[in-house]
Amino acid sequence: MNETQALSALAALAHPQRLRVFRALVVAGPAGLLPSVLADRLGVARNTLSFHLKTLAHAGLVTIEQQGRNLIYRAEYGHMNDLIGYLTEHCCEGGSCEVSAFPPCAS
Repeated sequence: MNETQALSALAALAHPQRLRVFRALVVAGPAGLLPSVLADRLGVARNTLSFHLKTLAHAGLVTIEQQGRNLIYRAEYGHMNDLIGYLTEHCCEGGSCEVSAFPPCAS
């Protein structure tokens, strides 16, 4: 993944509704979801959902498969993992990435 692809994916996820849609597709797993099911679960108008799905697909985070008259939307796990890899590449300068416990700040 390059910087342009990472920026596109992050920009697509930077909207609350698109983030909810993507997370719902991740939870749905490889079976994916029909837009009508997704719209009902999230309480989103179908035309609004269509716009968000298009944006996520353009960013490579969602795939679309036509099955007869239906469209099945799925999270693109490979692209998601590439984004996570890009963000964590060279994490902690090659050292352990464990977060040490810090005492709470005194008020």
